[in-house]
Amino acid sequence: MTAWRGRLTPADKAQARYRYVPFEVPRRAEGVAVTLGYDRAAATLDLGVFDPARFRGWSGGARAGFVITPSAATPGYLPGELPAGEWRVILGLYRVPAGGVEVTVEVRTGPAAPPPRPPPPPPPERPPRRALPAAPGRRWLAGDLHAHTVHSDGTLTVDELACLARGGGLDFLAVTDHNTVSHHAELGGAAARAGVLLLPGQELTSDSGHANCLGDTGWVDFRLGGDDWLAAAEAGGGLLSLNHPVLPGDLGWRRPLRRAAPLVEAWHWTWDGRDPAPLAWWRAAGGVPVGGSDFHRPGEGILPGRPTTWVEAEDGDVLGALAAGRVALAADPAGPVVVRHGGVVLVAGGDGTTLVAPDGAPHRVRGDLDEVPAGAGPYRLLDPSGRTLALAP
Repeated sequence: MTAWRGRLTPADKAQARYRYVPFEVPRRAEGVAVTLGYDRAAATLDLGVFDPARFRGWSGGARAGFVITPSAATPGYLPGELPAGEWRVILGLYRVPAGGVEVTVEVRTGPAAPPPRPPPPPPPERPPRRALPAAPGRRWLAGDLHAHTVHSDGTLTVDELACLARGGGLDFLAVTDHNTVSHHAELGGAAARAGVLLLPGQELTSDSGHANCLGDTGWVDFRLGGDDWLAAAEAGGGLLSLNHPVLPGDLGWRRPLRRAAPLVEAWHWTWDGRDPAPLAWWRAAGGVPVGGSDFHRPGEGILPGRPTTWVEAEDGDVLGALAAGRVALAADPAGPVVVRHGGVVLVAGGDGTTLVAPDGAPHRVRGDLDEVPAGAGPYRLLDPSGRTLALAP
């Protein structure tokens, strides 16, 4: 049946960022299938759904429809009981042309099934782990805090992403699909198969900023304000990270916060290592700097772990290390890295590079492991062209 047909205009977006389309689900329904139709060359609309009691999924602008059944669902959506009553399709009015766009929402309740998932790939060979000097009981782990799968606008399954992280030499990876937690149920199995720690996350995505909620917090409502995101992350035992804050337009961070977020993605894959803006923004905003590849799909020249967030963790407690600020950032997991250890700053794999102290004083790095007395503030490791290779906050 057609649940709604109409025309959406820029005036509709100015009035409300989200439009809701109600529909009824009968008792003992076997499935819910929704199809969204519009001219995708002219507009971009986000898609999601709520059942009578809770959030059931989101796919943003990546899909033209979804299926939910008691036992399976389209990636981005949550399988489970289909309660009878009023459900609501949510449409996000992301890009609406000046002349408007015709939109159709069709709903079918009855037998349905999402496409089958591919089998997990065999884990690839893993590069040797690096042994960086660490405090007793702790170990430096290499990871990435920003990556996507088919559960939002990525192209790899959770298993495929985990295998890619393993092959790239990572110890952990945060899976941060947009505005959904449907991928969380798959993380444990995929992590065990690939031998990589997969952290639950969600990228809260809005027109005025993106932020990763890291941890098993449960779904956080992306429609709320930045302070609400921060409070929800903390209430769930997680950490909020402000993503790519200096990117232009609606990708940058423009949301007010009454207090600093615990983490800032100071090193996004788009940083050239020379522009002072990302590091200056982080230092002004406060919080612990982290890095994220924002990986979506192969073939774009982006890989998980480029950049790398190193954490000095105890018993694999990545979130605890992040909260404590025991981090180091590097261009890639196999390249030079700068870490704090005791009362010194150590440079591993940086022979011939230059370590710049917080006061601007340069130090020419000699050998595979060099050190300088530690001071307060960030240390940057530069190649001969002046590009940042690593950072110790």
